[in-house]
Amino acid sequence: MKKIILTTLFSCFILTLYSQNKTIISDLDGLKLNIGESFSPNTYVSNSDGLKSNCSNIIYYNKKGVFSSATSISVDNENGSIKANESGFHEVVAICIGEGGKRHTKTFEVFVNYPKIKEVKLKLENNSIYVGNYIPLVYEITDELDITRTIDYWSTDIASKYFSNISFSLNALNERINIDSSNNILAVNDGFSSIEADIDGIKGKIDVRILKNPTSKIELVSDNDNVITGDVIQFKATAYDKKGKVLSNLPVDFSFTGKSFDKSNTASGLILEDGRFVGDVAGKYIISAKIGNVTTSKVVNIFQRNVKREVKTVGTGLVNDKHTSDFWVFEGVDGNDYAVTGTWGADGTSYFWDVTEPTNIKKIDSVQVDARTVNDVKVSADGKICVISREGASNRKNGIIIIDVSNPYDVKIISEYTKNLTGGVHNIFIYENHVYALSNGQKYYIINIDDPKNPKEIGMFEIGKEGQSIHDVWIEDGIAYSSNWRDGVYLVDVGNGIVGGSPSKPIAFGNYTYDSGANHAAFPFKSKSTGKFYTILGDEIFPNGVNANGLSETAGFLHFVDFDDLNNPKEVARYELPGHGSHNYWIEGDILYVAMYSGGVRVVDISGDLLGDLYKQGREIGYILPSSPNGYIANATMVWGAQLYKGHVFYSDFNTGLGAAKVAKVKPDNSKTNQHLVD
Repeated sequence: MKKIILTTLFSCFILTLYSQNKTIISDLDGLKLNIGESFSPNTYVSNSDGLKSNCSNIIYYNKKGVFSSATSISVDNENGSIKANESGFHEVVAICIGEGGKRHTKTFEVFVNYPKIKEVKLKLENNSIYVGNYIPLVYEITDELDITRTIDYWSTDIASKYFSNISFSLNALNERINIDSSNNILAVNDGFSSIEADIDGIKGKIDVRILKNPTSKIELVSDNDNVITGDVIQFKATAYDKKGKVLSNLPVDFSFTGKSFDKSNTASGLILEDGRFVGDVAGKYIISAKIGNVTTSKVVNIFQRNVKREVKTVGTGLVNDKHTSDFWVFEGVDGNDYAVTGTWGADGTSYFWDVTEPTNIKKIDSVQVDARTVNDVKVSADGKICVISREGASNRKNGIIIIDVSNPYDVKIISEYTKNLTGGVHNIFIYENHVYALSNGQKYYIINIDDPKNPKEIGMFEIGKEGQSIHDVWIEDGIAYSSNWRDGVYLVDVGNGIVGGSPSKPIAFGNYTYDSGANHAAFPFKSKSTGKFYTILGDEIFPNGVNANGLSETAGFLHFVDFDDLNNPKEVARYELPGHGSHNYWIEGDILYVAMYSGGVRVVDISGDLLGDLYKQGREIGYILPSSPNGYIANATMVWGAQLYKGHVFYSDFNTGLGAAKVAKVKPDNSKTNQHLVD
C-alpha cells in the first residue's frame, strides 16, 4: 500500500524536480466543494503514452499563505483528506515522490462555493456629508453561515473576491444623490435622501442627510516646498466660513497631480488622508485640498534623491559542490575576523572561514554532522560558541550542534541537543547565553548554554493557534521578533521587562499580520534620523516552488510597519524589487542591506520618515549580482543573506558560497581615474 502524506507546512525550500514526459493526474482538477466539506484526492502520475504509475509518497499542501499552514484548505494527516474552510478559489499543490526520490508536482485550483447572502446593512464611515462630497458607504454583508464581511466599496473585483455570480444594484431615493456607473456616490444638493443596495435579492437601506457646505475658503500650508524624492511633506488644510471663522472637524479630501522633470517619465507619489505626501519621481506637483465643492491647491518641487554609489565585490569564498545556506561573521577571541556558513540539501557540512582580509577569504576548517541541511548558523557575542541547526538527520533526531570556535582553525563539537527538536530546526538565534531554536516549524524552545556541554531547556514560546507555524526569530534588547508566516510578527518579551517576560517566561505583547501570509523574517529598526521605531517584515514566496537544480522564480517584499504605538501598528512603506523576491537582511545606521535572491544584494537608504514605495523613490544606493561560471549552478545569482561587518557587506549565495563587497563613498565618476573606496 502506498504511503500518503498530507501537510500544509514546509521548510524554507521545497525540492521540485520536473520531468518532461510525466505529469500528475488528480481528481483535484476542477474540484468544487462547499464550506465544511471534506474530500480524499486520488492522484497518480501518467507518462506521455498514458501509462499510469503510482507514487510511493504523495504530498499535498495549500499554496495560499506560501509555506505557512494556511487553513482556507486544511489537510488531515490521519485519513488523507482535504477540507474546505473558506469560500473562493484556492490552490492545492500535489507532489508525487516516486522511485529514487524523483518528484513531480502540479498545482490544482479548487473552488469552494460561497454561501447565500442572508442580510445586508449599509453604514457611513462619516456622518458629516456636505454638498460636493463623495459619500463613504460601507457594506456589511452576512451570509447563511453567519460570516460577516465588511466592504468599503463595491466593484466587480470586490464581488468576485467575496461572492460568486450574484446580482448587484445601487439606487438613490432622489436627485440629491448621484450614483455613477462605478458605484461612486456623490452628494449633489442639500436635504434628505436614501440609498438602497440590492445584493442578490437581499436589500439594505440607509437614510442620508446632506448639509450645505459652510466652507468659503481653504488655507493649505506645508512644512516644506522643496524636497527630494522619498521625503515626506506634511500638508495642513484649514477651512473658513464667510465671516472668516475657522471651521473644525470637516472632512478634507487630499489629492495631487504632477509633471515629471524627465519628459520620458511619469510623476507618481502617495498622499494620505492626514495630508502627508511623498513624491516618487522628481517633478513639479500640485497638491489639492477639497471640502465638498470648495478646493484650493499648492505647488511643491520634488528633486532627485541622488544616493547612488558603486558596490563592488572584493572577495569570495567559493563553495560549488553544494548549495550554501545562511552565514554569520564574527570577531574571534584572537581579534581576527571569521565567518561560518551552512549548506542546504547536501551532507550536513558547515565551513569556517578567515575573513580578516575580505579580499582574501580563506576556508580554514569544516564540521560535518548527521543532516541533509544546516540551514542556520550563529556565533555568540564573545566569539567562543557556534550553534548550527540540523534538518534531515538519518536518525531523525535533528536538533542543534554546539561547537567550540575559540580557535576557528580547529573547531570542536562540544555537544548536541535534540530534546523537543527532533522534527528539525530551521532557524536559531543566540542571545545572552541562550539558544532560541525553532522546533518543527511550529514554536521555539529556549535553551540555556551557560555550560555548553550540558545545555538545558528553560522555556518555550508558541502562539497557540491551530495550524501555527514559524520561520524565524530575531532578538534585540530582550525582545524576540517571531516571524509566524500567516500570523505575522509577534513581539515577545524574553528579558526586556516591558511586560515582565524572561527566557523562562516569554510573553507576547505585540502583533501585526498582513494579507500574503508570507512573513518569513523580521528585523527591528529605530531610525537614527527620526527616532521612529519600525519592525521590517520580509516575505518569502516561490510561486512555482523551488528548482534546486536550476533557476527559481521568487516574489515578495519588505513591509515597513510603524510600531511606535504597540496597540496600533501601521504598515507605512515597502521595499519591493520588481521581478525578485526578498530573503534575509540587515540594517545598520539608516541603511538596509537586503538579499533579494535572484536580485542580488541591494543597499537601500532608509533615512527620514518612511512612506510609500521606497524602490520607486530612488532610495537604492547600489547592488551586486554575485554569480560564477564555476558555481553549483553556473552564472545564477541566488543571494541568501547579507550582513554589514566592519565596513564590508558580507553575503552568502545559494550557488557560490561566501562573498564580501564594498560600498563606494561617492557615485563613481568615469572621468576620474583615482576612485577610492570607503575605508
